[in-house]
Amino acid sequence: YYGDNLAVLREYVPDASVDLIYLDPPFNSNASYNVLFKAPEGHQSQAQIEAFDDTWHWTESAEQAFDEVVHGPNSDVSTMLMAMRAFLGTNDMMAYLAMMAVRLIELHRVLKSTGSLYLHCDPTASHYLKIVLDAVFGKENYRNEITWKRTSAHSDSARWGKNADIILFYTKSDKWKWVPIFTPYEEDYLKRFKNSDADGRKWMDDNITAKGLSGGGYTYEYKGVISLWRYPRESMERLDAEGRLHFTKSGKGIRLKRYLDESKGYPAQSIWNDPAPINSQSKERLGYPTQKPVALLERILTASSNEGDVVLDPFCGCGTTLHAAAKLKRNWIGIDITHLAIGLIKRRLNEAFPKIAFDVVGVPKDVDGARALAFQDKYEFQKWALSVISAQPYKGGKKGGDGGIDGFLYFKPDGKKTEKAIVSVKGGASLNPAMVKDLIVTADQEGAKMGVFLTLEPPTKGMVAQAAAAGFYKTDYGNFPKIQIVTVEQLFALTNPLQMPWQDTSVFKKAKLEKTETQSNLDL
Repeated sequence: YYGDNLAVLREYVPDASVDLIYLDPPFNSNASYNVLFKAPEGHQSQAQIEAFDDTWHWTESAEQAFDEVVHGPNSDVSTMLMAMRAFLGTNDMMAYLAMMAVRLIELHRVLKSTGSLYLHCDPTASHYLKIVLDAVFGKENYRNEITWKRTSAHSDSARWGKNADIILFYTKSDKWKWVPIFTPYEEDYLKRFKNSDADGRKWMDDNITAKGLSGGGYTYEYKGVISLWRYPRESMERLDAEGRLHFTKSGKGIRLKRYLDESKGYPAQSIWNDPAPINSQSKERLGYPTQKPVALLERILTASSNEGDVVLDPFCGCGTTLHAAAKLKRNWIGIDITHLAIGLIKRRLNEAFPKIAFDVVGVPKDVDGARALAFQDKYEFQKWALSVISAQPYKGGKKGGDGGIDGFLYFKPDGKKTEKAIVSVKGGASLNPAMVKDLIVTADQEGAKMGVFLTLEPPTKGMVAQAAAAGFYKTDYGNFPKIQIVTVEQLFALTNPLQMPWQDTSVFKKAKLEKTETQSNLDL
């Protein structure tokens, strides 16, 4: 779903219909947390996309969210939020908490009674969010605070290095789905399996007495050894018959054989040094700085859901949760408020799972839908149109003067050096040749090799003639019209209307093809 997740949840997601929720809402007090894509090396950073730059400030929307929670039916959340506002005041953090509280109430509504919620955040806000979650879900339904090592060690001035994220784990009731997760043994522990049976099975010996344990034990003599045993005599006899007892050389002790091939690993704890974070060399890196590894989501989904369950991510970003859900044969619902994120997720899922089937709700499906979006919000129309051709909005698509530049397309005519094309988007009905002439001038001023004029309405004959007069961008790999006019109607065609050299997709790195494919009815 494209749109504000609060509105989408209320309109499309029924009560008690979701088995597992994972959310990684954007917040970081010292950084632009949602820079979606970086420009190729050597190009200006103005092409970066700051998706939530204006989301968490105390505005009318934050005040409305606060009032809605305070006057809502959940008195615990109301009391807690008022106390927080009295302490924090009306600042960015309070805006964030108010906007999150109203959404967490909706997420609680859509979650099944056996469902779980994992909220991923950084320590900047985790302590506040935990209080809000206690109020929404009930403090008795708090299960864990997981610490995930998200980066390698690094230096932070005059303090301990900040290299961890927090994942808060809550359930809706005292009955929830749970599959134990085991992590591999460390090398030092594996060295303890230094004994071998005649068949080569490795084992380590372990204590079999109940000395020092609470809860008693069983005192008796077994093969000349008297002790307080953990097991009754019949269990000892069974273990002996199975060859699982080790009698010490002194004859004064009996130990239990623990076989390496029967050991599942360490039960996963609340401190995770793995999965490894996404770094610059990671094969699954898609150019999304806040991207989480698929293995992290696989661990969460495996522990708290089953095949066929419904997984929801209301801040789905670059789609890691949806990728993991498809890989593990879960159904999923993803929501994001940026057209570029939706476009990235579509590309990622189709590349990783070529046979996957899903619906995209909230984006134009035809020319009439595009026209309605342009009439409603010309800036959102502009960002949607740019996302269709995988272009990056100028200065993140922020409102204001753009000097005739709405976006950039990058390409590599020789497969090595990156060049750019200027994109100009027009959603209005008034068109004239001067607009194309302006694009030609802007492209020359910016050192762009090409220009794309993307228009909702058909161009005039004068515009077509003006574009043709610009000539061709000549390369060793072919000649391409320097100025190209593309209509929205052409965007819905089966073939790409652009005539360009090999497009530089380094900012949209190709997702790896998954070996296990799944095909189901999904929503995005």
